[in-house]
Amino acid sequence: MSRLADTGLFLREFVKDPLHTAAVAPSSPTLAAAMTGPLPAAGEPVVVELGPGTGAFTEAIQRHTGGRCRHIAVELHPGWAELLRERHPGVDVVLGDVRDLATILADRGVTSVDAVVSGLPWVAYVPSPGGRPLHTVITDVLAPTGVFTQFAYTWTRWAPPARRQLADLRAHFADVVISRPVWRNLPPAVVYEARKPQPTSRT
Repeated sequence: MSRLADTGLFLREFVKDPLHTAAVAPSSPTLAAAMTGPLPAAGEPVVVELGPGTGAFTEAIQRHTGGRCRHIAVELHPGWAELLRERHPGVDVVLGDVRDLATILADRGVTSVDAVVSGLPWVAYVPSPGGRPLHTVITDVLAPTGVFTQFAYTWTRWAPPARRQLADLRAHFADVVISRPVWRNLPPAVVYEARKPQPTSRT
């Protein structure tokens, strides 16, 4: 399927549910490269992808790691999960909620991961009443030397919800670096690269 067709899929989902799709087009190859550049390029790392959508980051993860990683992609949308399975048969695509990540990994015998790549909108990080923050869910499974990447659109990152989520990200990681704007994306975006998960977030 072409990128143009994927854009059509995103537009339809955005119209139906703009809060949870939060994008009008799939991420560009340039943004995908920026999101996956911090991942280990050697060895056989365990990589978890959150909200892969139509697979822009999925393909980049496979390319960056030479297909050697153990790649687990968690997708809530049934249609996109099925599409990913067709496109990437070597990826373990899980139809499920990212907040169940610890259980998903435990079912597969995985105790920690080397990288987490998130394509989720900021709204996904807002905890449900009585629920745990998603950044805590992520740091619970991320190895001490692991890396977490998340993108944000340049035109929304100064809004209060995005600023709150960035503050939460910095509360869970000792090292957070923000990339230069990736202009070759619709809309332009920046990448947050987070390392050194904080022990206090595991309590």
